[in-house]
Amino acid sequence: MRYPKFSTLLAPTLLSLAMFAGATQAAAPLRPPQGYFAPVDKFKTGDKSEGCDAMPTPYTGSLQFRSKYEGSDKARATLNVQSEKAFRDSTADITKIERGTSKRVMQFMRDGRPEQLECTLNWLTAWAQADALMSKDFNHTGKSMRKWALGSMASAYIHLKFSDSHPLATHQQQAQLIEAWFSKMADQVVSDWDNLPLDQTNNHSYWAAWSVMATSVATNRRDLFDWAVKEYKVGANQIDADGYLPNELKRQQRALAYHNYALPPLAMIASFAQVNGVDLRQENNGALKRLGDRVLSGVKDPDEFEKKNGKEQDMTDLKEDMKFAWLEPFCSLYTCSPEVLAKKHQMQPFKTFRLGGDLTKVYDPANEKGKGS
Repeated sequence: MRYPKFSTLLAPTLLSLAMFAGATQAAAPLRPPQGYFAPVDKFKTGDKSEGCDAMPTPYTGSLQFRSKYEGSDKARATLNVQSEKAFRDSTADITKIERGTSKRVMQFMRDGRPEQLECTLNWLTAWAQADALMSKDFNHTGKSMRKWALGSMASAYIHLKFSDSHPLATHQQQAQLIEAWFSKMADQVVSDWDNLPLDQTNNHSYWAAWSVMATSVATNRRDLFDWAVKEYKVGANQIDADGYLPNELKRQQRALAYHNYALPPLAMIASFAQVNGVDLRQENNGALKRLGDRVLSGVKDPDEFEKKNGKEQDMTDLKEDMKFAWLEPFCSLYTCSPEVLAKKHQMQPFKTFRLGGDLTKVYDPANEKGKGS
């Protein structure tokens, strides 16, 4: 009696195992970096809470806003005080929900007061039910506000979604409404910013990609994750051999500030991709590291940028510690020098609403108390 070869018997089994492994891998839910799983510090009760501020009115109008650089030349580097005030006034409710969501999530993760959680979820649910920020009537500033707001809200929400304390377990209906709204808004952000010509792809595109990355994890949508990774690669491949971004160099006296502003979304995307099995650190020969090193070097010696584009650099923005929040994800991706780590520790904790709150607590919890805490 002849028996089939062992390999013949095994082949279908191996094939089905391989298919199963592939399916399992594809189905692995998206997750944020480990720090987002932190439990609530402590659950407080009593009347010491700060209450719930009046909810900002859900913004359902046209997303046609004046630019703070209105009237500036193509470098878009000279502030127009009058149009900036008009912009701030017309976008006040959007900024309020961005800042308020981040602030209250941070408070809840620290104090665990149910009213802090309810306040945040009620705000987000009301905006979701109103289909806020979804207008198809928008200009560049309007679509910019949409992606900034989505990034702020989704990245703060991730703390609630993934915390080991499971604060959303008793708020499933609200969570579903909020996530459906984030998901819909992310689709619009993709539509707003997809496939731009390279000469128009700058920090705005990176911030759009960050908002979509944060939403992909909040809603477990692999298509959004893939789009954010694609946009990251476009950004990383714009970084030249010396760590400069050509489209940010055009910003004249604000070139260094805008190089620095390009780093938070890129570093966050790379960090979120990393924990989901996609290593972006070596894209374009370690481009993100080059950009970070170039900015840190430029902060020490702004003449580097002046020599590059002929303009003395405006250092105003770079005097704010919060502008260097990108160091948290960056130093988790790369080995930062002792000098850079010392600078990071000196500036901690990094709290920024556009990246969802306290990044030091996420990436460097041993130093979260930092200064001024």
